[in-house]
Amino acid sequence: MFRFSVTSRTILGLATLSALTIFAQQRSTSPGAGASQPTSPGVGTSPGAGGRQPGVPTIPGQDNSNSRLPGQTPGQNYPEMQRTFFFSGKVMLDDGTPPPESVQIERVCNGSPRPEAWTDSKGHFSFQLGQNTAMMMDASTSNIDNMGTGGFGGSNARMPGGGRQISERDLVGCELRASLAGFRSDVVSLAGRRVMDNPDIGTIVLHRLAKVDGFTFSATSAMAPKDARKAFEKGRDLNKKAKLEPAEKELQKAVTSYPKYAAAWYELGTVYYQQKKRDEARKAYNEAIKADDKFISPYAQLSQMAAEEKEWQQTVDYTNRVLKLNPFFSPRIYFLSAVANLNLQKVDAAEESAKEALKMDPGHQNPHSLALMGVIQAQKGDIKNAAETLKTYLKVAPNASDADKIREQLAAMEKEIAAREPKTGEAQQQ
Repeated sequence: MFRFSVTSRTILGLATLSALTIFAQQRSTSPGAGASQPTSPGVGTSPGAGGRQPGVPTIPGQDNSNSRLPGQTPGQNYPEMQRTFFFSGKVMLDDGTPPPESVQIERVCNGSPRPEAWTDSKGHFSFQLGQNTAMMMDASTSNIDNMGTGGFGGSNARMPGGGRQISERDLVGCELRASLAGFRSDVVSLAGRRVMDNPDIGTIVLHRLAKVDGFTFSATSAMAPKDARKAFEKGRDLNKKAKLEPAEKELQKAVTSYPKYAAAWYELGTVYYQQKKRDEARKAYNEAIKADDKFISPYAQLSQMAAEEKEWQQTVDYTNRVLKLNPFFSPRIYFLSAVANLNLQKVDAAEESAKEALKMDPGHQNPHSLALMGVIQAQKGDIKNAAETLKTYLKVAPNASDADKIREQLAAMEKEIAAREPKTGEAQQQ
């Protein structure tokens, strides 16, 4: 019978994950123990990586020899005209007020989100589509990041237009939305948009979800005095520019001036964390919670730190607190909860959290949730479904760092399944 174990290794940056390693032990009665690793199946580009080839489209059933641009010789294709798309608009809550904090604007193509811009203090935004190639996210972000195989973005999926100018074709199946944990966003379809259209897309409304008591913004921010707010905003801007030491000084000014400034304590915690000052970061996050216990971002960061340190019960405690305040916060929190519960041998609880992680991430931006679910299914003796889940993981993330190990264990699992199946003669006798 197969037995799987989950181990952790150092988790990278603010987008950390417990890395999963799968080990199989053949039953002493099972033939073929120690089977060699199978040849990897053909690995192509991941979903979304191959877009249409630019050029003049052909029309099925017609003589396409005349479907050419003036002066174009037969067999010659010209690239589609590439232009720049600009968008502007504003975000407001369904009660008519602007969001209490900056809100991320996302472009979602075929279920895959990509951050594009942030709103200002009044909820307005303006950006060039595809221009922002590196927006930082942390554990308070409601979406999955793409920081490589060590983080949530282990797949190779690319969004249409990534890394180049975006054409009108690339906008088919795409929409814009605002992202704020605990709120559902209206969406604006980009299909059919033309470069010369009015860039103003109007107002995107955020609707508060039911059963949500915690948010990624703090109510104490509204009461911050002017000097504290100024220091906080300056420190936050310096942090975004990776100027950590001056950011630390400004944020310390903010919390000294206004000790109940939960958002400033949280921002200070992220600065400490990036400087590897873990004790200081932990203290700052706890000060943020002390100032506002409905502010969920520091709980999320503490759960992240606990997972890095293999403090599994702490991880469960922090993730439970986040999910109690806001069950729609992030699939990443469910993932960390599943990893922690599995390490605590609470397999049923791990399975429930893994299911929620997958439900909230239909595009598999964090493919490790699939690998984790495969581990859980195998531990529960459901080898067939475990094998199918791991096959899906390899399709989504064929070049993940653990892909070869997964293929090796999958081959051993398939031998185990075949050994359990009755032979044809035996089936007929039964």
